[in-house]
Amino acid sequence: MSTELLPPVAPDVLADAVEQLSSRLRKKLDAAISGCAGQASATADGTVEVHFGEDATVTLRPGPSGTVTSAEQAVCTCLLAPRCLHRAAALGAAPIADREDDADGEDDAGGGDDPGTGEAAGPDTTSDTGAGPEKPASNNTPTADVAATVVSPAALTAAQVLAATALWDAAAEALSAGVTAGGAVVQAELLRAAHTARLAGLPRAEAAALRVVRSLRAARERSQGQSLADLTGAFRELLAGTALLASGSAGTEAAGSARRVYEQGGSLRVYGLCREPVLSATGYGGVTTHLVGPDGAGYTVSDVRPGGLARVKGAGSASVALGGAVLDHAGLARGGLRIVGATVSADGRLGAGRGVGATPMRGVDWSEEPAAALFNRPVREAMAAVLADGGPGAGEPGRTAPSLLGCDVEVIGAAGDAVVVRVAGDGPLLRIRPAHPHPELPHAANLRRIAEHPGLALRVLGRPDLDRAATLRPLAVGPVPGASATLRLPDAWMGRADLGYDRLQGEHFPRGTAGPADCGPVTAGPDPLAEAPLWRVRRLLETGVAGGRRAVAETGRGTDAASLSARLTRAELGVAAHLAQALTTEAGRRPRDAFGRLADPSADAYARAWLASAVHLAAAERSLVAASWS
Repeated sequence: MSTELLPPVAPDVLADAVEQLSSRLRKKLDAAISGCAGQASATADGTVEVHFGEDATVTLRPGPSGTVTSAEQAVCTCLLAPRCLHRAAALGAAPIADREDDADGEDDAGGGDDPGTGEAAGPDTTSDTGAGPEKPASNNTPTADVAATVVSPAALTAAQVLAATALWDAAAEALSAGVTAGGAVVQAELLRAAHTARLAGLPRAEAAALRVVRSLRAARERSQGQSLADLTGAFRELLAGTALLASGSAGTEAAGSARRVYEQGGSLRVYGLCREPVLSATGYGGVTTHLVGPDGAGYTVSDVRPGGLARVKGAGSASVALGGAVLDHAGLARGGLRIVGATVSADGRLGAGRGVGATPMRGVDWSEEPAAALFNRPVREAMAAVLADGGPGAGEPGRTAPSLLGCDVEVIGAAGDAVVVRVAGDGPLLRIRPAHPHPELPHAANLRRIAEHPGLALRVLGRPDLDRAATLRPLAVGPVPGASATLRLPDAWMGRADLGYDRLQGEHFPRGTAGPADCGPVTAGPDPLAEAPLWRVRRLLETGVAGGRRAVAETGRGTDAASLSARLTRAELGVAAHLAQALTTEAGRRPRDAFGRLADPSADAYARAWLASAVHLAAAERSLVAASWS
């Protein structure tokens, strides 16, 4: 369904429109939505009209921001308006508007916030990119006063707990319905609860709910690029977050913040490492430049704004809006900055406030300190630190992305869509995959070039894929100091190639390293994640997301349930077997009274059983991923 002409609609406006419908009209809402997008037409003054036959026309008049933010901006000509099916259908067909931040805060260095993350954010990792701000070392947290305008209390308020409880109930009902029954009415209830959470000061929970609604829409419309695994992860994050908030035991840090909090960082010297293109699923695009300080702490400067692929390409050479420094992102990635009056967020983002001044200075090669320290650390130790810093939520949508990891490797060859390499010094076998799959970004083409040169020594800087065994998503590569069979890069590149922007050519490779075209298949080594029967639990959870509670109950009645439990038990995954069995049992538990009515219509117990299995699966898979790096 095309919604290009329809303006974005605020979640609360859509929720109000659906709430005003009678039960009879609610049953017709999904069918009305599916047919109204093609009836939209734009007028010269920016309004959009949606025609429902000859008797009814819905007019959407977005405000200055281009978004429908109030009920008065959506009117219908029929007699039932505003409580009519036409108005609710037109609003339901429009895209959900990104949340606008209410508070004034420190400006990011050249980048806006991506509302899809739930924080005043850098690149969205829910997104398709895997991009995000690099986490600084724990010993680099500035100690000056916080430059924020809002001071949060020490504990959650009663209103926040109530809002989280309501959001949990709505999310549980949406999970119970699944994609097949998760139509506009279910989505509107979730949007209503999300708006209440926002008003109560729970921006992270609100953003998680919006991600679920957007993913539900994409799954029902069978949009290209939407995966059931992404929706499953979005449900897990939403349910886990709201359960913690609703318990009342969480601190204010679990609520998140509508604006990124910056602290005074004093004077800083930072050196460029690489650039990373950012293409978000929420329509944001740009670039993130990764930097390192003299003490090895990681920083980022981002330029992420609404836009598509064209903006991603242009942002790579756009000027850096930081303290008047005359540098673009390409120059900063290979240069350095001396910053006076720096402001730094907890995840390493550099702010661009009025008091910040920056002066360009010479960059460092990857063989020089402080960049060399990234590659001198043993890969097992570095990966353990990444997992420890990231915690259980690292890499999930809305969470801080894993820290960067550097290592020297030797290319073995291609294995499917991955390049198999071995870490220098008898290290483990790794699979190198593109950091971003978009065909117009040069990630994949550069890796194909590299795979054609077995025996090539490479210095790689990238982000570990925490969902795959021994997998690294490289952002940049460079020559290994002292190696003969290594890259030959131009002097202007400062010993590194940004795989998302620079294109490797034949002249960049040493002669004699290209492998024969008929070389045999390359084995990628053992994959403990693929060999474990945990995929059966994942399939059960995704079945629940796709078909709802009824589909899980049907699975529990067949022979598949006994087979699942037996296979997991034989693999010494007894806890996974117990949780999966508890999920199927709870899904099929529908007690009724003497009149045939449901005695316990709540989806609370089912959602808790599903969440327990999902959280255990994520932890088990994470432990297998960690083992694959040893």
